[in-house]
Amino acid sequence: MSARKEALSVLTACRVRGAWADAALGSHLKELSPADAGLCSRIVYGVIQNETLLDFYLSGFCSQKLDHLQPPLADILRIGAYQILFLDRVPDNAAVHTSVELAKSAGRGQAAGLVNAVLRRLCREKAALPDIPDRDEAKYLSIRYSHPKWMVKRLLALLGREGAEMFLTSSNLQPPAAAQVNTCRFTVEEALAALEAGGVRAEKHSWMPDCLMLEGSGDLERLRAFQEGMIYIQDPAARLAALAADLRSGNRVLDVCAAPGGKSFAAAIAMEDRGEIIACDLHENKLKRIREGAARLGLTSIHGKAADGRVFLEEWRNAFDVVLVDAPCSGLGILRKKPDIRRKRADSLFTLPVVQSAILENAARYVRPGGTLLYSTCTVLPEENEEVTDAFLGTHPEFSRETFLLPEPIGQVGGQITLWPHLHNTDGFYICRMTRRV
Repeated sequence: MSARKEALSVLTACRVRGAWADAALGSHLKELSPADAGLCSRIVYGVIQNETLLDFYLSGFCSQKLDHLQPPLADILRIGAYQILFLDRVPDNAAVHTSVELAKSAGRGQAAGLVNAVLRRLCREKAALPDIPDRDEAKYLSIRYSHPKWMVKRLLALLGREGAEMFLTSSNLQPPAAAQVNTCRFTVEEALAALEAGGVRAEKHSWMPDCLMLEGSGDLERLRAFQEGMIYIQDPAARLAALAADLRSGNRVLDVCAAPGGKSFAAAIAMEDRGEIIACDLHENKLKRIREGAARLGLTSIHGKAADGRVFLEEWRNAFDVVLVDAPCSGLGILRKKPDIRRKRADSLFTLPVVQSAILENAARYVRPGGTLLYSTCTVLPEENEEVTDAFLGTHPEFSRETFLLPEPIGQVGGQITLWPHLHNTDGFYICRMTRRV
C-alpha cells in the first residue's frame, strides 16, 4: 500500500505545487523497500506518461468529468487505471482494492464507492475499450500517446506519421539507466564488479566506450561504485557532446551552463584530469552539487564559478581552447526521463531561441583563435538547434561548422547532428561543433 500512497503524494506535489516528478520521487523513495520504490516510480511515470489516454478511458465510465473531481480523486482513479491497463503483474482486484483504500486514507471515504464502481467497470470492459477517434491524425496520436496536440503536430511536420509515432512510443518507454566509468581512477571491469557486488545488473554499452547500462539499480547513490567515484550517471547522448569537442590533455575549457555537471566530468576524464575546466552556473546550490560530484570522482581540474552565460566577462576574452554551451531548452529530447515536460504550453517555448542565441553570442567571445565552440541541447526542435547555429554563423564568419567523429554506428558527422531516441536509443539531443578560424 505504501508504494501507491507515496505515488499519490508525488503526483499531488506535481499537480498542486508544480514539482518535477524525478525530484519529488527522490524524497519519497528513501523509506520504501527496493520493490516498493520500483513500483512507486513505475506508477508515477506511468500515470504521467499515459494521462491523456487514461482520462479518455476513465471518462467513459465516470459520470463526472475528471477535472471536476475533488483532488486527489482523479489521480487515485488514474493510479488504479494504470495498474489495470498497463501492469500485468498487479492483479485487477488488487488495483481496485488499493485504490479504494487510497481514497479512504486521503480523507475521501465518501468517494470510495465511486472509485470502486469506476475501476471495477474498467476491469470488466478492458478487453473492449472504446476506439480513439482517428479522423484527426494529430488528435488521435495526442490521445493515444498522451502528448499535447501542438507537440504532435510539430513532430508530424518533422518526421511524418511513422517517425512521429516511433518517437512518441519511445517517449513512453521506461528509460535505460546509463553510467559512465571514471577511467581516470578505475577500469570498466572494476566498475562492473562493484556494481554486480551491489546487486545491480550491468553490461557494457553496445557501442559507447566506457559506458555501462544498468538494471535493478534502485537508488544509485547508495551503491559503493557510486560513492567511491567509479561511475557518474550520464546518458550516452550527453557524453557524445563531450566526445565531439575532441578534448585533449592540458586544454583550458569553459562549460558555460554546467549543471548538473555531467559534461564537465566527461571533459575532465577525456583530458585525463590535466588542464582546467571552469564550470559555470547562476545558482550556488547547483555549483555545490558540481563541486561535490567532482570531489567524489576525484577530479581536480574542475572549478565552479557563479556566472550568467549572457553577461560578458572581459578576463575570459579569447581565453579558452574549448567552450561548451549546453543551452537551456525545451527538453523535448528527454521526455522519457522527464514526462512532465509534455505539460508545457507551446507559448512557453517561444522565448527560448532568444536566450539560446544570447548565450551562444556571448560564449563565442571566450574562444581563442583556432579553438572550438560546441553548442548542444537536449531537444529535437530545429528552432532551438539548427536555426540558432545557422543564425549565429550567418553573423560570425570567423566561425564555421567542423566535421567530427563519434563512435560507430554514428561515425563521421558533418558539423552537426540531431540524435533521436527511436533511432539512436539515446536521449534526443543536438550537437554542433564550430571552429574559430581567426
